Amino acid sequence: MTSQQPPLPVRSARTARTRFAWHHFAMRFSSTPRGARLARHLAGERLDAWGVPYGSDAHDALTLTVAELSSNAVRHGHVSGRDFRLRLTAEGAAIRVEVTDTRGERLPAVTEPAASADQDGGRGLLLVAAHTDRWGWYPCADGPGKTVWAVLDISP
Repeated sequence: MTSQQPPLPVRSARTARTRFAWHHFAMRFSSTPRGARLARHLAGERLDAWGVPYGSDAHDALTLTVAELSSNAVRHGHVSGRDFRLRLTAEGAAIRVEVTDTRGERLPAVTEPAASADQDGGRGLLLVAAHTDRWGWYPCADGPGKTVWAVLDISP
């Protein structure tokens, strides 16, 4: 009597690339510079816990993205008394960063920085576009505001 083993499951290309189990982190922060710094620090800790180690290119790109989007929410999306929300999602080989503020009339757009090198600001979304694979925004479905998101695909 011969025993047959069941065939191995066929893995699709998407399954073969899987690096992360599904992870999710969401938190509201005060719409202040201090809230933006705290969002960056907590995102950095969360990414490290998920297996994106401190000092890696992916960690640096993602924490920079969180910093820029949080800073933009504070600078351009601030409404007195309302917080901004940070959401991180890791699934498969991608990590998605979402920052939601309450000002839907101030839409994000990439602009060329001024020729003057000493001008402060205006480069945040250029940095996000340069360090992530894709980014965009959508209006909030559950109230006023918008969500700006960016995705970084991390090769296994």
